[in-house]
Amino acid sequence: MHPLFLKADGLTESIIGAAIEVHRDKGPGLIEPIYEWCFLCELQLRNLATKSQRLVEITYKGFVRREPLRFDVLIDDCVLVEAKSVSEILPIHKAQLLSYMKLLDVPVGLVINFNVSKLTDGLSRLILPGANR
Repeated sequence: MHPLFLKADGLTESIIGAAIEVHRDKGPGLIEPIYEWCFLCELQLRNLATKSQRLVEITYKGFVRREPLRFDVLIDDCVLVEAKSVSEILPIHKAQLLSYMKLLDVPVGLVINFNVSKLTDGLSRLILPGANR
């Protein structure tokens, strides 16, 4: 089991609650940066530590490069959130989140689509392969 999985699993309820609060206040139809900013504010109000960029080490066939990786929100170093405002979540959105989760070694990820009538219809939860075993 991933050492941060239980912590991440416990945090997802509070993170989803924060997203629901933003969605209740703003509703659907706005652009992603507005939702992301409001979401960061709500997470701060809930005393959750957040980051939106990290330097990662990329390795490829013996080559190593340190590269800044921009992502939407990393919460307590164990849950990665991709905020969207799209008509539907596509497989590429989930694939991108999973790739970032692998690079950052984060056990749990959430794709949150704010452009829906009911926020729970816009949620997708991903678990890093093997993280919950």
